[in-house]
Amino acid sequence: MYAAENGKAPSAKVAASIFQEITYSNKDNLTAGIIVAGYDERTGGEVYSVPLGGSLHKQDYAIAGSGSTFIYGYCDKFFRKGFTKDEAVAFVKTSLAEAIKWDGSSGGVIRMVILTNQPTERLIFYPDEYKSEYPNA
Repeated sequence: MYAAENGKAPSAKVAASIFQEITYSNKDNLTAGIIVAGYDERTGGEVYSVPLGGSLHKQDYAIAGSGSTFIYGYCDKFFRKGFTKDEAVAFVKTSLAEAIKWDGSSGGVIRMVILTNQPTERLIFYPDEYKSEYPNA
């Protein structure tokens, strides 16, 4: 709807703000947080978190879901700005593998979308294609 009215897709910040409005307006009926990410030519990559209750937070990275409680320490220790694409994929893959390993409600495949100034890439990793180990811990 935004694109139809404005003639262009919304930036990550605009999309996150729209989600924030919807989430806040329905805070008594929703049980999920939202992560909004995107790439804008002007600002580069951006990540926003809209947790339960409908607040809006710009972050370097965001994690959510039942498995996230198991990987906060791992992410705090191993995340750094300036990852190469391959390092970022390995970080996300290992983080999600740990969430899957420890959380009975997480599982199955790991699906990733890579957002850069290049065409969008979609990756999928099956359980036999990722290791669930802490590197250099």
